Amino acid sequence: MRACVRTRKLHLILVFTVLVGSLSVAQAPKNDFGPLEFLSGNWVAEGGGRPGQGTGGFSFTPDLQGAVLIRKSYAEYPAAKDKPAYRHDDLMVIYKEPAANRLRAIFFDNEGHAIYYSIRADDSANSIEFLSELQPSAPRYRLTYYKAGADVLKLRFEIAPAGKPESFRTYIEAIAHRQKL
Repeated sequence: MRACVRTRKLHLILVFTVLVGSLSVAQAPKNDFGPLEFLSGNWVAEGGGRPGQGTGGFSFTPDLQGAVLIRKSYAEYPAAKDKPAYRHDDLMVIYKEPAANRLRAIFFDNEGHAIYYSIRADDSANSIEFLSELQPSAPRYRLTYYKAGADVLKLRFEIAPAGKPESFRTYIEAIAHRQKL
């Protein structure tokens, strides 16, 4: 009986070792983020539009051995007459949806938002558009980056009110410069 238990344990250990070993040898698939390549790097932004001028920056960096692209962003806003100074932080994970072979993103911020975006590249306009999914009784968001030079981007963040998903109004416009290393 003891030999049978030892044999089973040995068998389980062997199977586990083979599985773990094969997982460590497997390479994570690298996604082609081709149209987003011009966004790579660290950026410093200026502008911000209303409600208040702010300062900030963002970065686009590959992660998980090239399986995803990570955007981290922050904006600092000065105090206004009815508001204290505050900082906004967010994180976006960009990935390729295998079944549809398209780029998608999910966004999180320190204000509790979680937003799912589809991504569209417009080569003729040198732009990338992140458009949030339609959700009843929720605002819709559109974030667009425009290539304005080798190390310059223009960006626009727009919001459409709930029930009017195509009635976008500009919330923030800014210019960003790539930081040189």
